[in-house]
Amino acid sequence: MKRLATCAAVLVSLATWGCSDKTPTNPAALKPTFTATLLPANEVPAITNAEASGRGEATITFDVTRDGAGNITSGTASFTVNLTGFPAGTPFNIAHIHTGAAGTTGSIVFSTSLVAGEVVANASGAATFTKTGIAPPDPAILQQIVNNPAGFYFNVHSTLNPGGVARGQLVKTAG
Repeated sequence: MKRLATCAAVLVSLATWGCSDKTPTNPAALKPTFTATLLPANEVPAITNAEASGRGEATITFDVTRDGAGNITSGTASFTVNLTGFPAGTPFNIAHIHTGAAGTTGSIVFSTSLVAGEVVANASGAATFTKTGIAPPDPAILQQIVNNPAGFYFNVHSTLNPGGVARGQLVKTAG
């Protein structure tokens, strides 16, 4: 009987621990997600050539590992980018996250790994690409973006506009 009571106590303890605040009830909450509305007018300076009619949306989701204090210690990102309104055949050569507030330019901190020639606008001027499992050069950048998404922007570059064709500030939508 004593053994049964001990087993019951252990099971209750495990069940209580499993339902504690340290166990995520929503796994998606561990995946911070951001969007950026990509516009040529947001570039510095604004795009005024043939690609000025384009626009897009980027969704960036982090899959992170956190320490006991909730700080991000490692992770990867998935990028989904939809572009429309560009001239047919527009090549999108690189895309990444920069540090910098709206109206300023900043350094690249996280590349999508997109390479020249990989994505080209179709006959309707649209293009879509997805990159998954991309690790940042420094895991600390993930925490910095989570802490201050407005201090970062997503930028897509084309051949005609190698300095950037459409950009938008990050906005946290989940996690």
